[in-house]
Amino acid sequence: MGRLENIESFGVLMAPLNLSLITQQPTEGFYDSKVFSPEALPLRTFLPVHYEPNYAYPLIVYLHAHGSNEEQVLRYAPHISRRNYISISLRGMHATMVKKNLKHKDAYTWGPDGSNDAMVEDYIFNAIEKTQDSYNINLNRIFLAGFCEGATLAYRMAFSYPEKFAGILSLNGHLPRHQAPLWRVRALKNLPVFMGHGIANSVVTSRTAEKDRDSMILAGMNPFWRTYGTNHRIHADMLKDANTWIMEKIQNDKIKGISSFAV
Repeated sequence: MGRLENIESFGVLMAPLNLSLITQQPTEGFYDSKVFSPEALPLRTFLPVHYEPNYAYPLIVYLHAHGSNEEQVLRYAPHISRRNYISISLRGMHATMVKKNLKHKDAYTWGPDGSNDAMVEDYIFNAIEKTQDSYNINLNRIFLAGFCEGATLAYRMAFSYPEKFAGILSLNGHLPRHQAPLWRVRALKNLPVFMGHGIANSVVTSRTAEKDRDSMILAGMNPFWRTYGTNHRIHADMLKDANTWIMEKIQNDKIKGISSFAV
């Protein structure tokens, strides 16, 4: 119970991107478009309820798990919040085997070793730029949300460019294994990290994630850590806690007067 499996549309509008609507008043829902990086790659967007174009929204960039895709992972966005954020999701660079129990025929992977990171970096930053051109987002408040394999990518991206991201959400994920992830220790000390992990996760054990947490603490970071009564699936409470954590970070940044992140 409480696990988010086979998520459908949650009663929110699912529609193709219509540029004529963007100049008017966009409505809550899912929108599909393309970003050129340099080839055309998919960009999926979730707009919050009562989108207000005069308000600069935090942006969450969703990075899916191995064997998933941009459509499936963005279905978590309304469960984090239907009001607080603009959310986008991207597609892994390689097609992979489709599991028999996976409803969607399109399954992709980012690759575990970071060999595609140059292309992925362009993809992510071009997607952020395109979203900024279309909607009002706050460049101070761009969060990477990685799920399982996507969390490893989120770590690699944010650890390489800590000045560009307001934080990382790692859900059932782990640190990169093929490169030293904490090479910019001083720059990483103030990078917020949310770690949510299934206590019965056999794919990435909680002990493995605890070691990752301890490595970050030794590097001077202060990751938020919490376990949940699930395996490698995403528990509903992970998403609720992620929303609370992000909003607390935003409020703290307002108090501290954090300056902008350049993209």
